[in-house]
Amino acid sequence: MSAAAAENHLCGVRLVAFDVDGVFTDGRFYLSDDGSESKAFCTQDGFGVRQLLAAGIEVVVISGRRSEAVERRMNELGVMRVVQGCNDKIAAFSTITAELGIADAECVYVGDDVPDLPLLTKVGYAVAVANAVNSVREQCDYTTLARGGFGAVREVCDLVLAARDES
Repeated sequence: MSAAAAENHLCGVRLVAFDVDGVFTDGRFYLSDDGSESKAFCTQDGFGVRQLLAAGIEVVVISGRRSEAVERRMNELGVMRVVQGCNDKIAAFSTITAELGIADAECVYVGDDVPDLPLLTKVGYAVAVANAVNSVREQCDYTTLARGGFGAVREVCDLVLAARDES
């Protein structure tokens, strides 16, 4: 997709959905001896998410894993649609878009690994983070310069918002 076509497509985006591990984080999680888990989140990504929400763009998180840290972070950011422990990302996504009355073509999805492929091929604009596996990058319209956990989410937020400002 050319830069002009991408910008034209992004100006109509109404929903941006993200995977968590490898996108909001660098893909690692810390597991202590007592079984507690922690993750690191980028504050710049959080600001980008808040900007999307302030612009009236829906933000959705769909993750195959469950984590209290994710629930807390998304709550802090004001992300109300968080689906964790999800075995069928397409079904979860379709339920949300149907509830909101948003077409797949008006959506962006950001992923990094093979479980994200079905949803990446469903949305109007597919994004891979820089550290995504090759098979994901090959199927996407855009690959971020930043790695997951290190500003990739913010890069996508800025891309969507910039397209809206120029339309």
